Amino acid sequence: MKSNRSASRALPHWPRANRPEAIRHRQESLKTLPHWDATHHHVLTWPVSVESLADFQECLSGHVVLPVGVVGPLPVSLGHYILDAAGAVREETRADDQVFVPLAHTEGGLSASVQRGISAVTLAGGVRTHILADRMTRDSCFVFHSATEALTLARWVMDQESAMTAWLGAAAQRPCRPTTDSGDRTDKNLVSTHAVLRAVDTHVVGPMCHLLYRFTTGDACGPNMITRNSYALNQEFVLARFPHDTGVTPLHVFLETNMGGDKKPSYAFFQFPGHGKVVLAEATLPGDVLRRVLRVRPEEVLTLEHTGLHGAHASGMQSFAFTPASAIAAIFAATGQDLGMVGTSSMAQVTVTRAGDGLHLAIRFSGLEVGTVGGGTSLPHARSYLQLMDCLGPGKVYRFAQIIAATALCLELSAAASMAAAGSQNFLQAHLERGGIR
Repeated sequence: MKSNRSASRALPHWPRANRPEAIRHRQESLKTLPHWDATHHHVLTWPVSVESLADFQECLSGHVVLPVGVVGPLPVSLGHYILDAAGAVREETRADDQVFVPLAHTEGGLSASVQRGISAVTLAGGVRTHILADRMTRDSCFVFHSATEALTLARWVMDQESAMTAWLGAAAQRPCRPTTDSGDRTDKNLVSTHAVLRAVDTHVVGPMCHLLYRFTTGDACGPNMITRNSYALNQEFVLARFPHDTGVTPLHVFLETNMGGDKKPSYAFFQFPGHGKVVLAEATLPGDVLRRVLRVRPEEVLTLEHTGLHGAHASGMQSFAFTPASAIAAIFAATGQDLGMVGTSSMAQVTVTRAGDGLHLAIRFSGLEVGTVGGGTSLPHARSYLQLMDCLGPGKVYRFAQIIAATALCLELSAAASMAAAGSQNFLQAHLERGGIR
């Protein structure tokens, strides 16, 4: 015990708060490190006001600059979608647009490849996009003495789903609760008004009953909203009613237990309705466009797809696409999205089929986790780049998801053509010319 106390006393003071004095303390401490170089002090100065950054993470100490390439104009047929009363996505109208897309990255050749794909789809009539579904999921778990008790909860929840939705809606409207015994200060209401419960699925394994909550979250990505609402359902609805109704009390309750789709790619969320926005983008490329712009024959792309599907199957891939993560990550970095969601948002399936003398290409994303309000979308650079695409603020999230899918389709098209043609020489040449290291 004595050695542990000594080690604790030896720990350096490293404040996590973002008060000016705490930021200065951290920066001055970094400058004293023996391996720090004074020529790197520029990362400790602020390109924008520090106040505009301080609310987005703890231990704020410096900044990073990523180069942004803007590609376009991307011609795209965009649907205007709403959620109906049941939470299903419905297309109201459709309009053609031309969009410029920001890509923040250091991957040599990426922006050029996307631009090449844009050139091809422009000559072919553009990209058409569709929103198929919209859900955000949180998987809570109740642990019991036996499988019989776990099944009791599963059956009880089946009869309570509509009551849970109604209770959550009413709870979101309740006044904030006092945070002190005197009642002179109130805290933010636990329940979010924007996250609407649409379904609850159950999965019993042994003495554990998983409750998979499915929400819609408006124009926000919504992980914080669904966390708050799932916690409220667990603690204030299930635990308040289930033991009273059944005489069964769980041993443990966990808010998230890995059957949800948050930041963990899984085959379950590769399927419908996914986790996030389910989005489809498609384009038809005539043979002359493939040959003239992409320097590839349709047969070569079809052979690559056939071979790649076998490779993906043999390796156990959860998605079947060439390189969607590059486009997703670049747009996410530019627009203040949660970078931890790149993996799940990049789960995609590409299909290539014959269309006359050319090809039909489509890409389906099973869970684009994106928002146009809240979180990092309030960062100064994110607001600028979202506005560039007319995707800033309420009512824009479905437009944003469709633009991301269309951009990724252009990258898939260009990259696949480079890999398919001439023994992949074009693919190699692009990396030799733009790889950043000579």
